[in-house]
Amino acid sequence: MSAIQVKGDLQDYYLRKLGEGKHTMLVLNAVRNKLIHRVCAVVRRGQKYDKNYKPALA
Repeated sequence: MSAIQVKGDLQDYYLRKLGEGKHTMLVLNAVRNKLIHRVCAVVRRGQKYDKNYKPALA
């Protein structure tokens, strides 16, 4: 819940999806999923979170 209350990309995503007519819980679950994926990626890489990270394409 705090991720959507703080200004940033997750709040923008939340508000955009609500504006598209999506149900609140559906969008909250999508935000939760995004957070989980970010945490797992940081743990897997063993580096600090970089919000400007661009993956290198193979």
